Amino acid sequence: MGIVFQTLLMPERRSVIFALKGVIAMSMALTLSMFLNLDRPYWALISAVFLQMRPESGLVIEKAIFQITGTLVGGLVGILILSQFIYYPYLAVGIVTLWLGLNSALSAMVRQTNFIYGFAMAGVTAEIIVLLVMVSPSTADSQAVFAVAQARVSEMIIGAICAGIVSHLFWPVKVKDGLQIQSRSVINQTLNYLVAELDPSGSHENRHQHIDAIMQTLSLVSDDSSAVAYEGPEGPGRSRAANQICHKVLSLLAVIQIFGRLQRRHTEMMTPAITELLDQFRKAFSKIAEADDFNDSYEQVRILRKNISEVRPPEGSNHPFEIRMLKTGLELTADLAILLRAFRALEERDSTLLKAPSMHSHRDPLVGLVTGLRTSLYFLIGAFLWLNTGSPAALMIMILPVIFSIMLARLPLMILSVVLRRMLIGVLVAVPVAIFYALNLLAQSSGQLVLLLLVLAGPYFIGLLALSKRETLPYGLGFCIPFTILVRPSMDMSLAFSVDYTLSAAMAIFVGVIILYWLFQLIEGPSNQLLIRRLFKATTEDLAGLKNRENAEAWFNRRMEDRLLRLINYDQRSKTRVVTDLGLTGLNLGHVSIRLHSLCESIVGADLRAVDEWQSALAKAFMMATKGQFDEGFNNACVILNHELIRKVGKTSQTDMIQGMFQRVNLSLQRSAEVMAEEPN
Repeated sequence: MGIVFQTLLMPERRSVIFALKGVIAMSMALTLSMFLNLDRPYWALISAVFLQMRPESGLVIEKAIFQITGTLVGGLVGILILSQFIYYPYLAVGIVTLWLGLNSALSAMVRQTNFIYGFAMAGVTAEIIVLLVMVSPSTADSQAVFAVAQARVSEMIIGAICAGIVSHLFWPVKVKDGLQIQSRSVINQTLNYLVAELDPSGSHENRHQHIDAIMQTLSLVSDDSSAVAYEGPEGPGRSRAANQICHKVLSLLAVIQIFGRLQRRHTEMMTPAITELLDQFRKAFSKIAEADDFNDSYEQVRILRKNISEVRPPEGSNHPFEIRMLKTGLELTADLAILLRAFRALEERDSTLLKAPSMHSHRDPLVGLVTGLRTSLYFLIGAFLWLNTGSPAALMIMILPVIFSIMLARLPLMILSVVLRRMLIGVLVAVPVAIFYALNLLAQSSGQLVLLLLVLAGPYFIGLLALSKRETLPYGLGFCIPFTILVRPSMDMSLAFSVDYTLSAAMAIFVGVIILYWLFQLIEGPSNQLLIRRLFKATTEDLAGLKNRENAEAWFNRRMEDRLLRLINYDQRSKTRVVTDLGLTGLNLGHVSIRLHSLCESIVGADLRAVDEWQSALAKAFMMATKGQFDEGFNNACVILNHELIRKVGKTSQTDMIQGMFQRVNLSLQRSAEVMAEEPN
């Protein structure tokens, strides 16, 4: 709790500005909703609170777009459900359950928080409309249904618009600023990792610490790359530059594995030329990481590329593996140069950069199914309590925790448990503040809007201070949302002034979060071992179909980024980190096969039958390596492809290079199979 008191009693300037912006946005949303005579203006406040979690302009705009879109879709679905099943409450509840489960499942297929929030709003808006109409079935008709739907949609949209306006006009914070910091960080982390990977005395643990940090920062860059597109005319260019950074970092991670594993495990193949190449890399990577100026860094890359191009095998040497390693070194410097230019493009427009697609979320239908079932089961538990008690306060069990069940589903169980416990503490604090402070003062006031805003400003300011930091965010969220629901600021606050209703609603929210906590404990989802196997299977399928893809490198990178992050999360408690190593091997094999296809086409064109068989054999060999088995069939596929090449063009330096690639891939697959076979199940 020390950080909570520090945040509240000695807040940073950034936290104070964040809280002030939040209070202004919520005041605007409440004022406008009451001016329009909407019957539940507090939903506009809740909408504004959710949009304040990330105050950067681009993120607020993006979240507002998804919130408005989700709200409109949910409103239409809610009207459709009521139009068909208004006189069949149990059927209506069943349809809402399916709709919530569908949106929850779809939210598990994406990674960006704003996308997840859009699905949550689509599900919860329909739920709110259906439940609020069914609370008074005797007065329900088509006009009442439309009025409720229009009011709920209007309140949500007003909250989103007010939060967006305040974010843009008051102390604006740009996504691009944070994106530049994150991009510089991930580039430096990557350069430091390249040095660590080539350090003969480096430890396995140290290398994986670098990888973990790189992938965590890279995920932040990837997540924010879509939001920066909303920040002015240069936003789309910055978005493409951020995507390019993600692609080239992954390409560098794929290539550097070749050299690091070579010098650690196959010292007999370290020729003088390769040794000189690695020495050049170590010196250059350290200098680039230490450089403060873009031009200096870029010049270091240019010098490195020139030095590598001058490295030559000894006279009369015919070592295909050595030739391939020198070529790989040149490819690595090319990726590094594009990476630096992409970082420069975050500040200055660079139209020569290729358009890089955004990263792709790994979509596992099994995870989506479990997430959807958990949300549906929670809603059914709440519906059972509501239908059997008839208490209006029981509606709170069915609304607020449903949003949390969707928004928090991607968190690991250990972190999720901490988050929900902290939210419960926030709820416990919100109850006495609402009853003894806010409602007590408002009951004695004359009902003026100014007094209402003044009374609420203090608690919201404190709650938003807690929301401003990641560590204390669950406390702030657990306080602000329940506080709003308990006070219910509006023109008619008679229900809120009823202490028995307020206590019942507080108990319903608290019980709802507890039920959600235990549902997450009981329905944890597929085991890590099963998810890892499915990730490797998806990687195998991509390797098998890689040859027929346009812009294959970008396609493969965008699919591997989220998979690698998931594998690292599943594997962080392991001491050997074999799973992470296999994921990196899969990334490397994809890049190797892409380069092989390019070489083969440059030699003989597309008319090469053995390439397709080789690609299938590579995918099969990778899958067998994940099971601790080495596939001799892949070596046979390499021999067949090599013979076909020599038969068509003869023995050349390029065929020697391809033979070197075969040799290196076989070593990598054999090593992976041996390490995996030694790993306990």
